[in-house]
Amino acid sequence: MAKPGREYIYGINPAFETIRAGKRHVYEACLNRSASRQPRMRKLAGYLKRMNIPIQWVDKGRIIELASSKDHQGVVLKTKPYPYHASGDLWGRPRLLLLDNVEDPHNVGGILRSAEIFGFHSVLLSLKGVPEIYPSVVKVSAGATEFLDIAKDASANEYVKTAKEKGYKIIALDAHGEIDVRKILQKCPDKILVVIGGEDRSVGQYILNQADFTAAIPQSGRINSLNASVAAGIALFALQG
Repeated sequence: MAKPGREYIYGINPAFETIRAGKRHVYEACLNRSASRQPRMRKLAGYLKRMNIPIQWVDKGRIIELASSKDHQGVVLKTKPYPYHASGDLWGRPRLLLLDNVEDPHNVGGILRSAEIFGFHSVLLSLKGVPEIYPSVVKVSAGATEFLDIAKDASANEYVKTAKEKGYKIIALDAHGEIDVRKILQKCPDKILVVIGGEDRSVGQYILNQADFTAAIPQSGRINSLNASVAAGIALFALQG
């Protein structure tokens, strides 16, 4: 099935960041007319005008219809679809992030927000088991997706094979990992590929077998695991160069 030629990005922060990043064309903005006097809405409207982006002031029902969500904050941007990179363009960069079996769009968005903050600006998404960069992912990421170079054109196993051929050290985050994630940079300060798995299905066994390091986050509590996006944030903080 053909992908739609338009996307509807919603939320105030995602709107600001989508425009600021300039990664994709914004056709127009639909803003909730009943929120026109709110300070953040006025600030966004002013920014849209300065960037010569047309504005339509519409009712709340129209916003919900376009966003397909009630988490819209009164803002929807009509944009081009997310512009993926080819993975071939990302090899050679010192820090890469790979998402494997992360099926929840909210976890994907949370992980990508941490990736942008901690300097993992090149991201590989497995073709299977990981969602597209949907508007919901953009929203949870607070617009961080727009500042990342993201590829989605191979399986997780294929990415790992290529990474090893190109001299990357593979670091797989795993609850039963053999090394404290905080100690890894002492051992491999150069090119690294960090692999994050999901909560229901973690990093695949092939990748665990191929990994140079299986990294764990030390825990002192009594529950058995961290949320995937929280664990990713901790790991990416520990591994930032």
